[in-house]
Amino acid sequence: QVQLVESGGGLVHPGGSLRLSCAASGNIFRVYAMGWYRQAPGKQRELVATITSGGSTNYADSVKGRFTISRDNAKNTVYLQMNSLKPEDTAVYYCNADIRAVVGGTFDYWGQGTQVTVSS
Repeated sequence: QVQLVESGGGLVHPGGSLRLSCAASGNIFRVYAMGWYRQAPGKQRELVATITSGGSTNYADSVKGRFTISRDNAKNTVYLQMNSLKPEDTAVYYCNADIRAVVGGTFDYWGQGTQVTVSS
């Protein structure tokens, strides 16, 4: 079965950096679009950044110029480089991917979430 495993979250000071990784594994036929979402306590889950299989990217206005999404198609992995972190970036970050399995159709998969805390 297909699953997404995230890593790289943690506690950093304002202005610091973190790099999140998310690897898809299982009986994968093809990975299409991938992305990162985040959810802060008491707030709705919001899109942070997305990237197509061809490398086209899209970012939320709040992270433009600070975050960079990238992917390694050979490894079925998506990354989120986060620089100049602010306290308002504090949230649980979730990896998302549209994946077609070897057997079955295409589904929208989610990682377990990784905590990012920006605090002095």
